[in-house]
Amino acid sequence: MKKYKDCASAGLDAELPKIECFKNQFKNYEISIVISEFTSICPKTGLPDFGTIIIKYIPDKLCIELKSLKSYILAYRNLGIFYENAVNRILADVVSACSPLQIEVCGEFTPRGGMTSTIKATYPKNN
Repeated sequence: MKKYKDCASAGLDAELPKIECFKNQFKNYEISIVISEFTSICPKTGLPDFGTIIIKYIPDKLCIELKSLKSYILAYRNLGIFYENAVNRILADVVSACSPLQIEVCGEFTPRGGMTSTIKATYPKNN
């Protein structure tokens, strides 16, 4: 098995499909996207991880195009990445793609070893 320090940043620099967007036509509303079949690979054990990703955002000028988001999320299936890295990477990539006014990405991961993990990342960052 790999040491954690050897794989702590796994997946953060991997090339993934582009998230495409379209012009937003409205103001002051929230979009919630639930991805119930998220999968990735644990970079330490090589075992699959499963979870639900929930993206809630308030669009500014652009909205996420769902077909491209699906392709982007499917690319994680064979990617070695920790839960925390996946959630924060998804947040960073969505912010880069559509510059929302506000966004929260939440990953609810299935139990492993009797423990369940929930990871939340927001933008703008709460200080």
